[in-house]
Amino acid sequence: MQTDPATGPHDGPAYGLVVALDIGGTKIAGALVDGEGRIRVRSQRPTPAREDGETVMRAVEDVLAELAASPLWEAAGAVGIGSAGPVDAHRGVVSPVNVPGWRDYPLVERVHKATGGRPVTLVGDGVAMTAAEHWLGAARGHDNALCLVVSTGVGGGLVLGGQIHPGPTGNAGHIGHIVVDMDGESCACGARGCVERIASGPHIARRALDNGWRPGPDGDLSAAAVAAAARAGDPVAVASFARAAQALAAGIAATAALVEIDIAVVGGGVAGAGEVLFAPLRRSLATYATLSFVRNLTVVPALTGADAGLLGAAAAASRAVGGGAWTGPAA
Repeated sequence: MQTDPATGPHDGPAYGLVVALDIGGTKIAGALVDGEGRIRVRSQRPTPAREDGETVMRAVEDVLAELAASPLWEAAGAVGIGSAGPVDAHRGVVSPVNVPGWRDYPLVERVHKATGGRPVTLVGDGVAMTAAEHWLGAARGHDNALCLVVSTGVGGGLVLGGQIHPGPTGNAGHIGHIVVDMDGESCACGARGCVERIASGPHIARRALDNGWRPGPDGDLSAAAVAAAARAGDPVAVASFARAAQALAAGIAATAALVEIDIAVVGGGVAGAGEVLFAPLRRSLATYATLSFVRNLTVVPALTGADAGLLGAAAAASRAVGGGAWTGPAA
């Protein structure tokens, strides 16, 4: 368990201390987060993603137990979970694509029990990142925004009318499965030509390899390696990122036309490519966002970094207390 020193204060809602969980295919992170967005205590375990569901849940319980050893634990009044999806917030279950042992897994009920009956709020990881960016990041002060996570997949979430809009199941804003190429390749979701099938990190790397790019002596086949090659001027690497940027731009423009957002915030590992991604993204957006009410849409990098999931889960929990948080099975 790591206790973080207090950072400088942030303007924001006066939420109390909450428990936050960020659950993905690689790691399970937990934290106690205060009302100013400061992570006071944190814990983390690798996700045993290829094990059975109960083994994965034990890793979650280990994280919670480590947090519970802190003297601050008793002051935490609620729990927020940001999980890889799909999630079903209404039913309190999760079915992460990259955690096969969890299919319709009753995560909310299990966490409710493991935390001594605290109210629990579940959102998808894209919605969690959106909540973090709206509270403390690049979407702060914007009433209508789309926030994207571009990594091994492509997820997202919406701010509409100044409020996070998770939708009935907690998956609203999932831009990764907007179809932008009707004759495109099959996506893992079952559709064809999705944004994720073109713009996710693994597909950026795969496209580069298919078109002749070769890794350096270290054999790194990641999108980060392709980004480094693009910065060095490799035309195949540049083209692979340009294609990803085009797909993202088409999805962002479609979202803007539908719900009138004025900013798109892009985070996740692929966003770490910087201008290798953002320069062609802005160029492509200019060709898709042409109507008068979307023409001034801006695209910016996310600011909350690796802690976005924890901060967003904390914000979701705090906002749900008093209405919408799961407090136990019906009598």
